[in-house]
Amino acid sequence: MENRINIQKVEPAAYQAMYGLEKYLSTSTVDPILLELIKMRASQINGCAFCLNMHAADARKIGETEQRLYLLNAWRETTLFTKEEQAVLALTEEVTLINNHVSDETYNRAASFFDEKTLSQIIMAIVTINAWNRIAITSKRMVS
Repeated sequence: MENRINIQKVEPAAYQAMYGLEKYLSTSTVDPILLELIKMRASQINGCAFCLNMHAADARKIGETEQRLYLLNAWRETTLFTKEEQAVLALTEEVTLINNHVSDETYNRAASFFDEKTLSQIIMAIVTINAWNRIAITSKRMVS
């Protein structure tokens, strides 16, 4: 499989705008491990091998365990994730699969753990990784 268009090269300003979102998220109050779990779970749902590879490595670098990474796609079937993480993973799934809408139950559960600022940052993290997944998948970014 060959890469398609290199948007970063063709439209660098667009990529810089996306990097601006990443820079914003790196200064957020959201725990870095939680940010990586968001990125991993959305990338699993979207089938983005490039992002899965990158964010698994990033998560390991900041202390995430192999066991939790392996069980992330079955997070409901394990006790390895905190209640806060579970709430965010549920929100990540519903935002990623937005055609089903985000239920009040899922939103309110996440909102019960985080203040409005942090919840806003979490939502932006979910939206941002979904945009990156769509760029990588459409342009066929390859894991090398």
